[in-house]
Amino acid sequence: MMKHLVRIASVSPRVHLGNVTKNCKELETVYRTYAEQVDVIVTPELSLTGYTCGDLFVNRHLIDRAEEGLLQLAEMTAEYGKKGAALVVGVPYEVDGELFNCGAFLWNGMVLALVPKIYLPNYGEFYEKRWFSGRRVENRTVELADGSETLFGNSILIEMTDPNQQEEHVTFGMEICEDLWTPIAPGRLLTLQGAEILLNLSASNEVIGKEQYRRTLTGSMSSSCICGYVYTSAGAYESTSDMVFSGHNLMYENGKLLGEIKPFEDGILIRDFNMTKIRHDRLANKSFAECKRNFEAGEYMTVNCEKVFAEKKEVCAKVSMTPFVPSKNRLERCRSIFAMQVAGLQRRIEATHASCIVVGVSGGLDSTLALLVSAQAVKNLGLPPETVTGITMPGFGTTKRTKSNSTTLMELLGCDIREISIVDSVRQHFADIGQDETVHDITYENCQARERTQILMDVANKEGGFVIGTGDLSELALGWCTYNGDHMSMYAVNTSIPKTLVRTLVDEVGHDMDRNGFPGIKDVIEDIIDTPVSPELLPPNADGTIAQKTEDTVGSYILHDFFLYYTLRYGMEPEDVYDLCKEAVRQSVEASEDGEIEAYTFTDEEIKKWQKVFYTRFFRQQFKRNCMPDGVKVGTVSVSPRGDLRLPSEIEFEDFLTFE
Repeated sequence: MMKHLVRIASVSPRVHLGNVTKNCKELETVYRTYAEQVDVIVTPELSLTGYTCGDLFVNRHLIDRAEEGLLQLAEMTAEYGKKGAALVVGVPYEVDGELFNCGAFLWNGMVLALVPKIYLPNYGEFYEKRWFSGRRVENRTVELADGSETLFGNSILIEMTDPNQQEEHVTFGMEICEDLWTPIAPGRLLTLQGAEILLNLSASNEVIGKEQYRRTLTGSMSSSCICGYVYTSAGAYESTSDMVFSGHNLMYENGKLLGEIKPFEDGILIRDFNMTKIRHDRLANKSFAECKRNFEAGEYMTVNCEKVFAEKKEVCAKVSMTPFVPSKNRLERCRSIFAMQVAGLQRRIEATHASCIVVGVSGGLDSTLALLVSAQAVKNLGLPPETVTGITMPGFGTTKRTKSNSTTLMELLGCDIREISIVDSVRQHFADIGQDETVHDITYENCQARERTQILMDVANKEGGFVIGTGDLSELALGWCTYNGDHMSMYAVNTSIPKTLVRTLVDEVGHDMDRNGFPGIKDVIEDIIDTPVSPELLPPNADGTIAQKTEDTVGSYILHDFFLYYTLRYGMEPEDVYDLCKEAVRQSVEASEDGEIEAYTFTDEEIKKWQKVFYTRFFRQQFKRNCMPDGVKVGTVSVSPRGDLRLPSEIEFEDFLTFE
C-alpha cells in the first residue's frame, strides 16, 4: 500500500434548482459510488440547493429543507463508518436570524464543521448580499435541527487521522469561491495555522478568459501556500438565465496541476495528494515558517476526524519515470533551460576577458550539449565562432563513430578544431607508474581521463582561455567522474542537467539551432543521440563498436535520475522512493499499451538493486561534489556545495539500504 497519500474526488453533480430532495439523491449516488475508494468528496458551492436559486434562498421552506437534507446526508455517511469518505457540500444555513453561504464537512454520521463564506461578490452579475450575510465569524457551537451540535466559524481546521496508522494524517481548511479571489484569502491564513489541503466550494460562471485566470489563481495559491488545493465549481445545470456555469474543477499540489475537468467536460476528478511533498517543501522553505510567526491570527480550532484512509495500491496521479524531463511544452522548456546555460557562460566569458573557451569533444551527449552552449554563447556575444576551441582526444577506447561525429559537429559550428591523441602520453605515464597496459582496471581508465583534462587545461592556459566542463548532474550524483580529471574545469555548463534531460536538450535544442543559425547540424545530432552512453576508456569491440557502456556498470540513468529527483527534491525515505518507482513503471507500461509513451519494464528486483547502488555511490562520492567547479543552476535539484547540497563526506548511509 502506498503511504502518505490523500485521495480526493472533486465532483460537480447535476443540480436541481431549489429541489433539495433530488439534490440529496444526486449527492448520495456520488457518495455511495466513491465512499470506500477515496478519502474526501468535494462538491460545489450551495450544492444542496443550487447556486442560482435567487430570492428563493430567503424562503423558509428552502432554508428548512436544506438543513434537513444536510442531516439526511450526514446520517447516510454513518452507514460506512470510519472507512467512509468525508463528504463536503454547500448549504445555506441560518444562524441567529442571518443566512450564511456555508461549506459543510460531513463524516460518519456527523456534521463536523460549518464554514461560512466571508467575502460575498456583489458586483456585475453577482448579488449574494441580497440573500446572505458575509463576514469573518468567530468560532462557536451551533445546534442543528436534530439536537446535535457542530462547530461554526472561519477559524476551523479539520484534522483527519487514520486510527490504525497514526502516521497517516492530513489537515484540511475550507473556503468558498470568492474567498479565493481576495487579496488575503482566508485559505492563506488557514495554511499558516496548519492546513495542508484547502477545499474550495465554488460557483464560478464562465466568461471569456476566466478559465485560464482560474488556473492561475488556484495554482498561485497552492504554490505560495505550499499546499494542496481542490477547486470544485458548479456545473452546467445551474440556471442559464443570465450566466453559464461550466463545472471547471482543478487540483493543485505545491503549484503543480495534478488534474482538471475542463469547462463543460463531464467527469469526476480523482487525484492523490502526496503529503511527503507538501511537508518537505514547508520544512525546507523557511520563509513559510517566518510567515506563520508574523501572521498569527486569532484562535483556530481543530476538529478531529478519525477516518480509516482508503487503501491505495496505485497512485491516482501521474508519476513519470523521467521527472526531470518536461512532459509538456518540451521545446519551450528546453529553450528556457538552454538560455540559462548560455547566459551563465556569457557572463563568465565577459568577466574573465577570455580569448577563447576550450571544450573537450568526445562525440557523446554531454560534450555535445556543452559545445552547443558554447557556440550559442559566443554568437550572442558577437564573437567569431573560432572563439570556441574544440579538442578531440582519441585514446584506447575511441571509436570511429564518435570521433567522426565530434569533428563533423565542430566543423558545422565553425569551431577552432584540434585533434590531440592521448595514446603516447598515457603509455608513457603507464611506464612511469608501472601500470600494465593489458590490465584494464580503474587506474587504466583514470590515467586517460586525467591526461585529457591536463591537455584541456594547458591549451586554455596557452591561449588565454578557460575550460568548459561537460559532466552532468547524474554523473556528479553517482561520482561517475575521475577526481581532478573530467570532474574538473573552470566552468561547468551541465552541472545541474541530469542525463535524461541532457538527451532531451540535445534533441530539442540541436534541431532548433539547425533551424535558427546553425544549419546542417541535424543529422549529426541525431546520430549522437543514438550513440550508447560511454566514457570510451576501454578498447572497442573487434568490429569497432563501443564496448564500454556506462549503464552496464552503474545501472540505468532512467532509474538513477528518478532516485535522485525524489531523494533530493522531496527528501523521500528509501521505501517511499521504491514504491513510487514501481508505480511509475506500472504507469509507463499501462500508457505504452495506449501508444502514449515508451514502456519501462524494470523489475522490482532491478529497482531495488540499483536504488541501493544509487545510495551507496551518492554518499560515498560526496568528496567530489565538495570541490566541484562553478556552474549555473537551472532546476529545482542541484548538488553544488555552495548552494543546494551541503553534506559531509563521511555520512554513514547503511540505514538507507535496509528498505524492503
